[in-house]
This record gives sequence, structure tokens and C-alpha cells, in this order.
Amino acid sequence: MDAPSAGYIFEYLIETLNDSSHKKFINVPKLGGTKYDALPYSIRVLLEAAVRRCDGFLTKEEDVRNILDWSATRSLVEVPFFPARVLLQDFTGIPAMVDLAAMREAVKTLGGDPKDVHPACPTDLTVDHSLQLDFSRCAAPSTPGPGSGDPQRAGKVSPLKAQPRKPPCRGQAAGRGPCESGELGRSPGRPSTQIENTPVLCPFHLQPVPEPEMVLKNQEVEFGRNRERLQFFKWSSRVFRNVAVIPPGTGMAHQVNLEYLSRAVCEDDGLLFPDSVVGTDSHVTMVNGLGILGWGVGGIETEAVMLGLPVSLTLPEVVGCQVTGSPNAFVTSIDIVLGITKHLRQAGVAGKFVEFFGSGVAHLSVVDRTTIANMCPEYGATLSFFPVDNVTLQHLAHTGFDKAKLETMETYLKAVKLLRSDQSGSGQPEYSQVIQVNLSSIVASVSGPKRPQDRVAVTDMKSDFRACLREKVGFKGFQIAAEKQNATVSIYYEGRDYRLSHGSVVIAAVTSCTNNCNPSVMLAAGLLARNAVEAGLRVKPYIRTSLSPGGGMVTHYLSASGVLPYLSKLGFDIVGYGCSTCVGNTAPLSEAVLGAVKQGDLVTCGVLSGNKNFEGRLCDCVRANYLASPPLVVAYAIAGTVDIDFQTEPLGTGPTGKDIYLQDIWPRLEEVHQVEEERVIRPMFKALKEKIETGNKWWNSLEAPESVLFPWDVKSTYIRCPSFFDKLTKEPVALRPIENAHVLLHLGDCVTTDHISPAGSIARSSTAAKYLMSRGLTPREFNSYGARRGNDAVMTRGTFANIKLFNKFIGKPAPKTVHFPSGQTLDVFEAAELYQKEGVPLIILAGKKYGSGNSRDWAAKGPYLLGVKAVLAESYEKIHKDHLIGIGIAPLQFLPGESAGSLGLSGRETFSVTFPAELSPGVTLNVKTSTGKVFGAIAAFENDVEVTLYKHGGLLNFVARKFS
Repeated sequence: MDAPSAGYIFEYLIETLNDSSHKKFINVPKLGGTKYDALPYSIRVLLEAAVRRCDGFLTKEEDVRNILDWSATRSLVEVPFFPARVLLQDFTGIPAMVDLAAMREAVKTLGGDPKDVHPACPTDLTVDHSLQLDFSRCAAPSTPGPGSGDPQRAGKVSPLKAQPRKPPCRGQAAGRGPCESGELGRSPGRPSTQIENTPVLCPFHLQPVPEPEMVLKNQEVEFGRNRERLQFFKWSSRVFRNVAVIPPGTGMAHQVNLEYLSRAVCEDDGLLFPDSVVGTDSHVTMVNGLGILGWGVGGIETEAVMLGLPVSLTLPEVVGCQVTGSPNAFVTSIDIVLGITKHLRQAGVAGKFVEFFGSGVAHLSVVDRTTIANMCPEYGATLSFFPVDNVTLQHLAHTGFDKAKLETMETYLKAVKLLRSDQSGSGQPEYSQVIQVNLSSIVASVSGPKRPQDRVAVTDMKSDFRACLREKVGFKGFQIAAEKQNATVSIYYEGRDYRLSHGSVVIAAVTSCTNNCNPSVMLAAGLLARNAVEAGLRVKPYIRTSLSPGGGMVTHYLSASGVLPYLSKLGFDIVGYGCSTCVGNTAPLSEAVLGAVKQGDLVTCGVLSGNKNFEGRLCDCVRANYLASPPLVVAYAIAGTVDIDFQTEPLGTGPTGKDIYLQDIWPRLEEVHQVEEERVIRPMFKALKEKIETGNKWWNSLEAPESVLFPWDVKSTYIRCPSFFDKLTKEPVALRPIENAHVLLHLGDCVTTDHISPAGSIARSSTAAKYLMSRGLTPREFNSYGARRGNDAVMTRGTFANIKLFNKFIGKPAPKTVHFPSGQTLDVFEAAELYQKEGVPLIILAGKKYGSGNSRDWAAKGPYLLGVKAVLAESYEKIHKDHLIGIGIAPLQFLPGESAGSLGLSGRETFSVTFPAELSPGVTLNVKTSTGKVFGAIAAFENDVEVTLYKHGGLLNFVARKFS
């Protein structure tokens, strides 16, 4: 549990950085020479951590050599990795913090100083999974939400009552009238509710407004409902070094990780090293877009890292994704992200690292990179790594890193060859395989005219629409007679004559919902509008135009970048927040347009940046609807038709009569990225930093103890001191045999952690429900298993409580088993409780891939507390097997080709297993049954560290003894 150091072996590699900071660093490139230069950047990060933490036990010199020889050892060896920090969210974080609090009790009992118990690895915990929508536009607070308990009781424990607030600003279209006037289109007195929790301006008048009332009400209820848990978190942040708690109402874990916690380069006692992170949030992979190695792991792995142990991983294959070329005209960031994601999905990168290189990477903003990295589940990669380059450094400068720190960072990254450059020369990595993505091959597209899945390249739009007119009525066709396909109808509108034809645009709506919430595409629309207005272009007045941002922050950055007046000039005035055009809430078209459409039987068009475009959805008289990026919505509105080839036909003419083409006014991607960094990223990061450092009134006023030991409340049903340390001795005792163990469950193949671990709501008929009712709670106060992960009594009762669990003793799916001494069929917990009272140890029989699925800590903790001493399975999901060892359960494996069925085991026998005094990885043990059968089983430990942890009774006991 020592602080990071170069250990005893590689201390000679520590040097002083050649700059004004005089910081120390480990010159890992000296270790490997040309071998190091050939390593992918992500593997270089793994290598640096192994060298820095090499102690001869948890990390051995052999591990360092294996990583250095990556090209020969990849996919063949396990290596340890010590990340620089840990990221937790509250549902998965509370068991870890409860275990640390309980460890302090255990250390004190053993005669040690509980004040010595702290996480060895810096840990950030974001409280972002507790919010429930008790208040919304549609949800009246007349009854509490599931698990919210008695409203009066919740009110009593709320730290502060909501303060009286001035009425929110109510806007009007085009900014007419004062902010206090009634809201357009709504009944008088009904407040306007903005959706996001970060708006800073009135969307119509650009004046500061207080936080939305619904946000404040939800936050108040959240603090009342979760008061016990929040007090515990606040106590943890006070007494544990290396623990920082990000309070509720601040932001989601991945947002806070990207925008506040990420360091790129870390420093400990003057020693610089690369930032890296593991966490329990599925979006941890986003940080790879910043050149920070990180991925999601389970609760027990996270606890292990917090307590000074490494994550174990198979040295991965690394697929190089070479990005070349430059984006085509009219292509947006969303087109690029989705195009790259599609390539990776087709390339087959499941379970591998992906690393990006090539000249085209410079065209990807950090927002693009983090989005691609976040989409790993879409293409199956463990992570997608973008090494730090000049784009990253410029982004960090915009986020508030001071100049001196950035200069030191750049000098360090160059010294250890972790700063990516496209310049030719030495140091170019070699990869397991290389896939190529040419940005020039990614084309802008729209979807339509009737279904979102029918994509059409913008370059093919004219010909495709013409084909749709000819085709029979169906998914795309309109079956317009040949002689009518060129029909036009004149209309007179606002003092001028216009002509409508097939393909005429009559609705154009820019929204920032769902697939178009990326700031870059909204900014691109604004910049296109600016260029169009300056070129003298306008939108025809009969086109129903609108701008509906997804939240106040969108209005803020459109205003700050200076493009909002230009959008308004083209008719794209802000109409409000919420779903409007895309759900058919469009104001009626003019009588002139409606008459012309009916007279000519015209196929007119709507173009919008939403996600639904089914025929007639926008308006029953608009038969063709296209989904497009926000800038393309503006472009088609200016053109007035979709029957246009943007490459060869002008949008219109300028004041001098010159033809203006779309490519003349389309904003360069570099300009969009620059505005995004300066007008969106910078204020966003500044606001988040201020929010975190200031806190909020409920968190700031929340009282929490400051004692060395946590004052457990025996009446609490949320926080309870777990029993993991109840039998802990100062020194580990000799391994005891498992004698005459009964089988708790006889399971088949592919039993997942979802079958094992408590999750979701607490069923009223479950043993967990019975426990809570015995403590005076009503079903409406149960909350969820996730919220009660800090109470081992609830979680143990929820283990194996899944109604889909198939136990061969029962013969049908049910959370039941047989207590063989009595012959009773009981809930799993009730049977295990009887066995424990009788002093009978338990084992589980299982088939192949036991513990597959998501990594869950209680899938190991729960069986341990039920009294399970060993699992005997045909094979394991590796992560779950590691969890079993980490909690003190022996993972035993049938010999190859053998199973419970082949050995004639019914599961009704009792089993005995004896461990040798010198237990070693992979040793074969003898298993004896009460029927006289003897067979071999493999002790599925993979290394000496796992054996050591098991001898100590698991990770928690091992660490507690270190502190004693």
C-alpha cells in the first residue's frame, strides 16, 4: 500500500525533467530502445505503470518484460496495471466506502490505528445515480415515487426547505415584450420549465434566470430521501485521504470525469506519470479521447485498486485505426463519428484496444474523439485510445490548465514519447492489425423521405427524390404520373409571387435533440446562417422555420458565438424548449401554401434535425420528410427545395446577381471546432469548476460526523457495518478443509451475475422485503437494491433472488432451493440461514461460464455471506472468478471433459475438499463425496497473488492485516 515508486529494480530510470519545473520522471524509453518505439501508445502507458510500481510481488520484473515484448506476448500473458486513480458512482461506490469504514473497526479490534486506513489510490466518487423524477412537467408530486417513503417523513429530514423564488422568466417569440409577460401559447400563470439543469439565460431575452424550479424540487427530495447515504459519503470525504466526493446536482460521472477530474499527466511527490483511470461507470472509456487510458471494471476490482492492488488483464491486441484524408464538403462531426463507428463495427475489434493515428486525426476535435471513445459498446472494443497531440493540448488550454503546467506536461510527454505526432521519423508504433478510415469516403447524408433508416447521400439527393416521385407508393415512392412530375403552382404571399413544385420545402426545423445534440452541428448551422446572410441570401417567407434548442445552454453558446441574430434573420427564431416539429406540433401552413399543394397534388417537403420523419408526421399535407443535420436544414431552407444538386446548382443569387453555391458559405470544420472550444468548452468547464468548488446549499448544510470511526446507526436500513471482518485474526490461519459441505444450488451453464447479484426493485414477496417490513418500512419505502447496497443484510437476502434462476433441485425457474437436512423447499437465503445455524458449510455446483455477464461485486459478496466456501464449475467468467478469490471463496474447476453430470453427481451428496499446506496456482485437489466418490478438481488460482489473497480469506482481510 506504499505510494507509487520505482521499486527496487528500476530506480535507476528516474531522471529530472529538462525544464524549469525540475520535476522527476521515469525515463521508460531507455529501458526498451527500439522495442519501446514500436509499442502502441496505450501499451506504453501500461509499461510505465508496471515499471513505476514494480515491487517484485504485485508487479514483477517478468511483467515489465512481457509488456515490453508486447508483439510476442500479446493475448498470451496476464499483466498487472496500476491506474492513477479510481472513479466511482454512488450505487457502486457505497459498498466500497462501507467496506473501508468497516475495515477501520477491524483494524482497531486487532490493535492497529484505524486512522491509518485510507485508500492507497486517489478515488473520486460522484453522486449521480440517486436522482428520481418526482417533479416534472407531467409528474405531479401528489404521491411519492417508488421507494420515496412517506412524504412527510421525507420533508422532515430534508436539510433545507426550498427558498421562495421569483417567477421564472417567460419568453415570447422574437423577443417581444418583457420577461414578466405571459408565456406564449400557454395558459396564464403556468410556469415555463426548462429541461436541462444548466441553463443560464432566458431563451428569448438572453437574461440570466435562476435554476428551473423542477430541478430544485427534485434535488430537495433527493437529499431528503438519501440523507443517510449522503451523510455517510460526506463523512467519508472528511476522514479518508485520497477520497473526493462530488455532491448531487453537479453532473454525471463521465461528464465530471472529462471536465474536472482528468489531469492528462499526474504528479505524486514530484514524480510525473501518465493519467489513467478505472471506474464503475460504463462511460469511463470517454477519457481515452483525451489520451487518458481508462475503462470500466467491477466493484471488487475497483476496491482492489483503491486498496493498492493492480487490475489484472490479458495483454491486449491493439488495432491501429489509421485516419487519413480530410472531410468532404457538407460533412459534419456527427457524420464523421458515425462513419468511424461503422468502420470499427465492421472490422471486428471486440475485446481489443483500438488506437488512432494518421494525418486525419487532426480533423477530429476532442468532442469527436470522446464521442467515438464512448461508443466502444457499439463496436465491442475494450477502449479506443487517442494519444495526446497538439489538438489535445489546445483543448486543455481552453479548459483552464495554466501555461506553466501545460509546458511541463508537453515536455514530459515528449521525453517519454507519449506525445503523438504525424511527422515521419522514429517512434511510430506497430499494431496487431491496421484498419484504414479515409475521411474523404464519409459523405453527408439525409434520411427519408418516409423512414429514418432510408439514408440518402446529399450528392444523390436530386436523383433520389426524382426516383421517389416515379416509384410506386411504398416505403419511398409517391407514384406521380410522368406528365405531372414537373408541375408548378403559383402562390401570392406577403406581396410577392412564388412558385411551388414537387420537392418544395415548406417546413424547416432545427432542433438539438437526440442525434443532433452535439454542439458542433448547432454551431455549424449558426455559422452557415451568418455566411448566408452576409452573402445576401434569405429564406422564402412562406417556409415554416423554427429553432428549438434542447436546453438553455444551447441558446447560451449560440448567443455567445454571435450567430443567433443571423439564424433569426433567416427565420430560425427560438420557439422554446421541448419536442415540437418532430412530433407534429407545427403551426399550420399558410392558406396559400395549402391551396397550392392541393391544387397541384404536390409532394412538398419538410426538413428537420430530429429523429422521426414518418409520412404525415409533421403535417398531413407534407408527404416527404427528411432528417438532416442542422446546417443542412438551413441550407435546404435557403434553397427552398430538395430537388437540387448542391454541387452544380446555386442556392440563390447575391445582391450583385452572382450565383452563390453551398460550398461558398459552408463553414470550415476547423472554424467550427475553434468556436466550439472557445465559446462552448471554455465556459462549460469554468461553470462546472465553480459549481463543484462552491457546492450547493443542501450539501453544504448537510451535517455529517467527523469521528475516526463511523457511528453506525443500528436502526438504519441503508448503511450497516458488514460482517466480512467478524472472524478476522491478526495473522492468517492455516487453510482449513471444507468438510461435509452441502450444495446450496445446482446450476447449469451460463449462469450470469444478473442471476446471482441483487439488482432492480425489491419484490414484495422476497426475503429482503420481509426484512425491511420487519424494520417498520412499507413497500413504498423499499427503494431499490442499488440504493441499499450499503446494507449487507438487504443485499445478502437479495442474492440468488432472481425469478429466472434455474436450480436443478427445483426443476423450474424460481429463487428457491432445498434444505436437505429437513427436506424443505425454501428461499435461497432462508435455506442458507438454516445451514449456517447448523454449522454446515456450503458449495455451489455449476456448469460452463459461471458468472458471465456484467461485473458485479455482490455476485461474490452475497454468496460469501450466505456461507458459500467454494464454487465447483466446469468453467468461469474470468472477472467473476477473480471476484470469488477476492472475497475468499475457492474457485474449483472440474477436470477437462468432466462435469457434475459425467461424474454422476446429483448435488444431494455432501462434499469434502482438503487444501495442501503449500497451495499453488492450478494444483489439482481431491474432492470426496458422502457416497464414496473421489474425483479431481483444479484450484483455479492463476498466480501467487491470488493464492496469497485466498490464504488471507480475501482481499479485505489481506489489507486489514496490513494496516494492523
